[in-house]
Amino acid sequence: MADEKPAYTKPLPDMRPEGEKFWEGMREHKLLLPAGPDGTPFWYPRALTPLTLEPVQWVESKGEGEVYTYSVHFIGPSKAYKGDPPHVVALVDLDEGVRMMTNLVKDEEGYPSIDPEDVSIGMRVRVVFHDVTDEITLPKFSPA
Repeated sequence: MADEKPAYTKPLPDMRPEGEKFWEGMREHKLLLPAGPDGTPFWYPRALTPLTLEPVQWVESKGEGEVYTYSVHFIGPSKAYKGDPPHVVALVDLDEGVRMMTNLVKDEEGYPSIDPEDVSIGMRVRVVFHDVTDEITLPKFSPA
């Protein structure tokens, strides 16, 4: 019998049409960023490019950046987090110039939370892809 992954019990993202390409990229383990007509990426996915209101293009990110700031959460946002270790929620400045909110994790099976003592502002990180269901992969970041 094949190994089955345990059911993911934490909240899942709200899937909106403007983010469809982003989530498709996630399933393929690619970090796609929305971009304007000149190829400059922005964050978060929108129906139209900010300022120009032109159609959104998509560019692949290297998935590398640095921690801009972070917060240690000892109590999760829902009961699904009860008993979990502290979570490190961070704003990461990607090398492409956009800032994303994410979780900092260890690059290990199940992507457990990183020890808060191991995090610092300016720390280099890289994206890891957490396949939480067959349809949803979440981008998280781990020390580079």
